[in-house]
Amino acid sequence: MFAVIRTGGKQYRVAAEDKITVMSLAGEPGDKITFEDVLFAGKDGSAEFGPKVKVTGEIVAQARGPKVISFKKRRRQNSKRKRGHRQDLTVVRIVEIA
Repeated sequence: MFAVIRTGGKQYRVAAEDKITVMSLAGEPGDKITFEDVLFAGKDGSAEFGPKVKVTGEIVAQARGPKVISFKKRRRQNSKRKRGHRQDLTVVRIVEIA
C-alpha cells in the first residue's frame, strides 16, 4: 500500500518503512507524527481519496541539508557578496498507512 502526502509545500509518495527527508517538523527523534494532509492512497488497483487514510511516521533525526552558496559579483564595480545557507530538515520513517 502507498500514499501521497503533502508536507512543507511538497508532495511525497510513501509506503510503509520508507525514509523520507522533509522540511523541518517540530519534535524530537523518536516522536510519532501523523500526516493529516493525505491526498491519495492506493493498494492493488484500488484507490482512496481524501482524509479517510492516516499516515503515521516516526522522526528519525533532525538534520541539515547541504550548504548552498549564493555569490553575486558586479563586474568593474568592486562589489561582491557571498552568502551561505543550510536548510533545516527532518528525516521521517513511515510506520503505518491505515
